Amino acid sequence: MNIIIIEDEKPAARLLQRKVEKLGLQVNQMLHSVEESIHWFNSNPHPDLIFLDIQLSDGLSFEIFETIDIKSAVIFTTAYDEYALRAFKLNSIDYLLKPIDEDDLETAVNKFKARNISAPNLSLDFEMIKKMLVNPMDRNYKKRFTIKMGQQLKMINIEEVECFYSENKGTYLHTFDNRDYLLDNTLEQLETELDPKDFYRVSRKFIIPMKGIKEIQIYSNSRLKVILPTYKDDEVIVARERVNDFKEWLG
Repeated sequence: MNIIIIEDEKPAARLLQRKVEKLGLQVNQMLHSVEESIHWFNSNPHPDLIFLDIQLSDGLSFEIFETIDIKSAVIFTTAYDEYALRAFKLNSIDYLLKPIDEDDLETAVNKFKARNISAPNLSLDFEMIKKMLVNPMDRNYKKRFTIKMGQQLKMINIEEVECFYSENKGTYLHTFDNRDYLLDNTLEQLETELDPKDFYRVSRKFIIPMKGIKEIQIYSNSRLKVILPTYKDDEVIVARERVNDFKEWLG
């Protein structure tokens, strides 16, 4: 099976590649922009399956299909909410919601194998999906949080956040002035709401902003330890499997 990944965030593309290859499949090519993808499709045989992110660095991935008559099946990898994803499902388009769960990935691949989707149906579905979705380029990431404190509401701007962490089945926001606030969101939900250029989930417990990093230290078992300005309740450790992607995110 010939497989390619089209994803503008290289750490996310590599992570997906590793998960796909754990299923015994081979990713033959990774592309990161509309322009690069169009050039590649013009010069290479079309793959059997494409893992496709909708928003790329230079535009929407739909532009690839408007330029090239793609002869491939597609599984979307997207951070859109459940209502848009339900629409994908109704139109027989497979999808994976970021962050990608390995069981969902295996189910989607098996679904592709069973359905053997044809290219003409894909063209129709792309047009329908475009009408249903708000342009991803116009998407706004989370800018502030509204916290309930007794009978009052407190507004916390995203610039005030030093980190997000989970503890005792709760999710907390920690600010640069060393205060903690309980949120209704889970870390999984926050991953889809925060700008990935500014925030990174270093482990199952922590999401940190680039501006919150005070120091990075070498830690045991090929891991990294991040020192934050005020958060001291627990060590912020970059999980070993995330270290390479974390370094890429740092630039």
